[in-house]
Amino acid sequence: MKLFQLIPITFIWIFTSCALHIPVKTDYDTKATFDSYTSFGFYKPGIDAVEINDLDKKRILRALDQTLQQKGFTKSETPDLLVNIKTEAEKNINVYQNAGFGYGFGWGWYNPYWWGGFNNVASTYQTVDGILYIDLIDAKTKELVWYGTGRAALVDGPEAKEARVQAIVSAILAKYPPGIQK
Repeated sequence: MKLFQLIPITFIWIFTSCALHIPVKTDYDTKATFDSYTSFGFYKPGIDAVEINDLDKKRILRALDQTLQQKGFTKSETPDLLVNIKTEAEKNINVYQNAGFGYGFGWGWYNPYWWGGFNNVASTYQTVDGILYIDLIDAKTKELVWYGTGRAALVDGPEAKEARVQAIVSAILAKYPPGIQK
């Protein structure tokens, strides 16, 4: 096999093996009849109150719109469900400790020809996780019937942000309706 054929296969393997894991939590009203909800609309007062930039807000709303329509919902001016969002950012400090044993020949502490011992190297780095909350509210009763949260590291760049937001929204809404996991 030629080297040029191997390179794309290697990149595909690397990128598919490093799939993004998004922890998701959900809760819902056990008395709600989820099969009666067929349309959605955005809860404007709640969405307007979200304190993120307009570009990220648009990304989230587009991802919600697309994902809900893929699930069979229609967007409506008189919806069955109102969709609200909230966001948070959380800083994480990660410590990576690499302990190992080293050995070799040469001048050492005790023996002029052999040395060995343990090394203990620690490094830290900081990441910022974005947390997205999605609330589904019954439009008639104005009561919360389902909510989901998802968390993932924030990324830079418009294309990367689009992909990350879509992945988070898809992961959260994969757990809706309750009892049907896709």
